[in-house]
Amino acid sequence: MIKFNDNNLKLAFAYYRLSVEEASIGESSSISNQKTMVRAYCEQNGITILKEFVDDGYSGGNFNRPAFIEMVETIKQGKANYVLTKDLSRLGRDMQESSYYAEQFFPENNIRYIATHDGFDNLDDNPMNPFRFAMNEAYLRDGSRKIKEVLKSKREHGEYCACPPYGYKKNPDDKTKLIFDENTSPIVARIFKQAASGDSSRKIALDLNEDGIIPPLKYRVLYRDDFNAKGAARASDEWNYTTVKRILKNKVYLGHTILGKTRKASLKSQKKIAIPQENWIVSSNTHPAIVSEDIFDKAQLNLGKGTRNYRQYDHVRKSIFSGIVKCNICGYSLCSAGTVYKGEREKYWYLSCTRNRKGVANACPGTRIRYADLLELVRHDLNSLLGMTDKQQAEFVDEIIYNLGSDTHIKNIKNQINKAQARIEAIDKILIKLYGDNAEGKIDDERLARMTKELAIETETLNKTIFELTKQVDDASSVADSYEQFFDLVKQHSQVETLDRDILLAFVDKIVIGERILPAGYKKLTHPDTTPFEQEVKIYYKFIGELEQSSENNGNCAIETA
Repeated sequence: MIKFNDNNLKLAFAYYRLSVEEASIGESSSISNQKTMVRAYCEQNGITILKEFVDDGYSGGNFNRPAFIEMVETIKQGKANYVLTKDLSRLGRDMQESSYYAEQFFPENNIRYIATHDGFDNLDDNPMNPFRFAMNEAYLRDGSRKIKEVLKSKREHGEYCACPPYGYKKNPDDKTKLIFDENTSPIVARIFKQAASGDSSRKIALDLNEDGIIPPLKYRVLYRDDFNAKGAARASDEWNYTTVKRILKNKVYLGHTILGKTRKASLKSQKKIAIPQENWIVSSNTHPAIVSEDIFDKAQLNLGKGTRNYRQYDHVRKSIFSGIVKCNICGYSLCSAGTVYKGEREKYWYLSCTRNRKGVANACPGTRIRYADLLELVRHDLNSLLGMTDKQQAEFVDEIIYNLGSDTHIKNIKNQINKAQARIEAIDKILIKLYGDNAEGKIDDERLARMTKELAIETETLNKTIFELTKQVDDASSVADSYEQFFDLVKQHSQVETLDRDILLAFVDKIVIGERILPAGYKKLTHPDTTPFEQEVKIYYKFIGELEQSSENNGNCAIETA
């Protein structure tokens, strides 16, 4: 790492930022104007700009900006000792985050940060600095308040100020109004027509997939809106029944504008909070309707026919494993399945993977387990832990820690870490000399670039090595802490006679069910009561996950069920 002092070369990163709102103000805040001012300052003060980072169209209230993140990561590699912006607000307008980077992160990474036209220098202990950060945030809050007032006024006047729903697009002559999207509005009409005729949401989704219809988010990614790579990756190629249901419940297709369903938790939060329906802003007949009231009402009526509130019936099975038991093949949750045959409910009650149903995209081969068998297996495994004495618990943890590495092994790892750190310090000194030789003309730019690149690769490899080795050293202590937390929980409970949901949630994070392994010669399990088979069940406990292997417990919850 380059240590900053007056004798060092002044190697700088320049950072420029402009929000969409600021761009409308004019040239005074433009990226080009920022570049001109910062470059002039560097020329006057003998500072060399190594690289310029630009975030055009990003708010100062959010530090999740691509160029800024790239700059921060590059700073950690020790390639510069200055960061410059035109003014403090270019760094950001969030008081806490801006103060952290300017007064903590940059100094800790030997970076001198200067806002060239604000007179801010993190080497100066100016008592007015907190007020500067606060004023930038006040600007942000005032702007947010004004935007909210404008949006509220538009909503109250029936203007559509949100992303157009599937089936519509914004009128190019009046962006506050919706018009039909000729590509997707017929699809919406088809969905309502099928629902009104009695088709379930699941059947409609399967039909749309079979006909190759592009689902809403994928359509936006491909043909309508600009998405970054991360956002585009979220778009599925398949329709699902929840998307169909969401369309069928939306009254926007009757020609009404419904806004204000959610709000941000706060100015600095990206989390959305649902607004009670009575507080929604509803404006009637603001745009052409895709469906009639009659079709919409019929769709709503049929929408609820396929569902029942089973919780009101005591005779229906209620699984305590809901959301906890997963399929080892596809990762989906297992659901209650089976029938009541000749009055025997428990005997034919299974937890089954539903991703193996016909018509489901990328269907899973499926796995299942009898509910009563899993209940007894988990209860037995948990009781074996609850029954341990303090001495047995201590011996159990000691053996796990010993398996992670002996004292001699740990000592050798620490020596490797020390050697890697010493090499990184040597590389830092070499880099400083290389930049000095380049400035004096002893080595040319091409050779400097090649050598610094090679040293950067070596440093990155060394840092990765240090990280992995340090993790090995830390594993023993972290495992001990985790098991200590788990056994503290164990001491609060006695033996479990009947496993219920509360006890399950207290101890277990998840349970993974593997495929059934049938005896040789069997292709299908026709008589599960008389035919033995094996099935792997992995239990992941709170704090410790799946139990580590030891002589007392091999951590493999394989069972043979009859």
